[in-house]
Amino acid sequence: MKVTLSLDKTCTDDVSIVVDSLRASTTIVAAFDNFEKVIPCFSPEQAREIAKKHNGVLAGERKGSKIEDFDIGNSPTAVKSYKTDKDTLILTTSNGTRIIEPMKSTVLIGTFINSKSVAKAAVELAENHIDVVMAGFNKDFGIDDYLAAGDILYWIEKELNDSKDPKNKIDEYDGKVYWKELDGLSEYAKSAVIGSRDEELCKKYIKNCRSGKRLNYLGYSEDVEFCMKRNISTNVPIYKNGILELYKNK
Repeated sequence: MKVTLSLDKTCTDDVSIVVDSLRASTTIVAAFDNFEKVIPCFSPEQAREIAKKHNGVLAGERKGSKIEDFDIGNSPTAVKSYKTDKDTLILTTSNGTRIIEPMKSTVLIGTFINSKSVAKAAVELAENHIDVVMAGFNKDFGIDDYLAAGDILYWIEKELNDSKDPKNKIDEYDGKVYWKELDGLSEYAKSAVIGSRDEELCKKYIKNCRSGKRLNYLGYSEDVEFCMKRNISTNVPIYKNGILELYKNK
């Protein structure tokens, strides 16, 4: 199994995990505690039109701030606490939703809060290649996504090493089963894994990265704290036909 780490665009047509830790990925994962589906949109205008058609809740931001006429912003804490009988969230964001549209692979959404579960789902779904894709900051490298990707890569590596999925069975001889193993992470991916293991140091750098500082300045410090929590959710969103739904583990 090949496992790679990319920025902004995927390099596989197999399975991609989109990581926008502050905050689109976290908002989407958290949304499935209250909603049955999430529709990512690529402009506020498109979101408004889809919200009318689906009678959905409008969520979104530009430059970190809530879009003026929307119900809520791109906020995982607001999404979790929002009271509604509607089952669809329509979401538009600056980064995370933007990079989903052109992907031809099976797309999962991952971040710190569901890293173990999304890793397991990716290993179940992938035939030979998992690409963890960082949304970044204005198409540039973002340390928050790098560290969240590292945590997901840690769990992918562990899952592959521990997996006994029949599709990973290579041969059986004299009662011993031989399994397909991880080809090995690149040094780029390995450094992300290493960087992700010290939780306190991760929190320090995420709070002081460009996205973290901007969100704190805009009054979203609670969101930043929430986005850094690890494995508090088993929700794994999967993108199908323009809609994010909850992946059902095998």
